Amino acid sequence: MSGLDKLFAGMRSTSTGLSAERVRMDVIAENIANARTTKTAQGGPYRRQLVKFEPMVQKAANGQMLTVGLKRAEVVQDFATPFDQVFDETHPHRDDNNMVAMPNVSATREMADLVSAMRAYEANLAAQENFTRMAERALQMAR
Repeated sequence: MSGLDKLFAGMRSTSTGLSAERVRMDVIAENIANARTTKTAQGGPYRRQLVKFEPMVQKAANGQMLTVGLKRAEVVQDFATPFDQVFDETHPHRDDNNMVAMPNVSATREMADLVSAMRAYEANLAAQENFTRMAERALQMAR
């Protein structure tokens, strides 16, 4: 792989990371926005969503498989975390025991995930900017 190919491969890798983290931040924002939604179109409380990623691989000239980026595989619902049950005699979605099923969204966990996604986004952006500077320098040297 030539130097230019490596440069563009690096740029592709960071751009896929930027896209993946942007999707992750959007899903986290949706989770936070629905943290108090007790009734959805499906009938129950909002269920936290997660983004699953998978590596993008490419076959190199020598036949070796290389990871060249990251892509969103799917957005899935979090069935592992149970709904919280809250006693509320006045809530319109309470059951016969005055218990309300609340979304399985924890603001603390979502904020921690958001900080992690933002840091990963910033790291990919910094790497992208470095690749751009290297490409500009290579063009200046070629003149």
